[in-house]
Amino acid sequence: MKTIERAIENFIFFSRWLQLPVYLGLIVASILYTFKFIMELWHLLADFSAMTENTIMLSILGLIDISMVINLLVIVFIGGYSTFVSKINFESHEDKPDWLSKINASSLKIKLIISLVSISGVHLLKTFIDIHNIPLQDALLQIGIHMVFILSALLLAITDKIMHSDEASNGH
Repeated sequence: MKTIERAIENFIFFSRWLQLPVYLGLIVASILYTFKFIMELWHLLADFSAMTENTIMLSILGLIDISMVINLLVIVFIGGYSTFVSKINFESHEDKPDWLSKINASSLKIKLIISLVSISGVHLLKTFIDIHNIPLQDALLQIGIHMVFILSALLLAITDKIMHSDEASNGH
């Protein structure tokens, strides 16, 4: 019976590799977003002299938005892979991100929600800059969504803090 149990446990443990295509797909998505960034930057450069200050600002915020989404993707595919699939062995690599040595499932969730709040904030700023061309209902909806992200981040951080203080008090 122990042999069957061990085989099942090995199979369950091996199933973590099913996430690999997901992380590889996110790398492809970041490549596509990089092309989108280059296209938007080219558009900004090509039309710069004819753009208004607001249009330039909206274009730059669009570039920042793309950058933040790519950052989010990097956090997910590097952090997720090393947390849930297999450790990435580049301890001695000079370019190893500082956050990677401290990453775990809990810190990954916090980084993700903070990224989502930041991306939502950039979208909201774009709305405020172009407020005269945005229907009121859309602006209010964006504010509501942003507030839900902020509330979610706060609740997740509080929950994480409570869980870590419980672990510390239990000697873990």
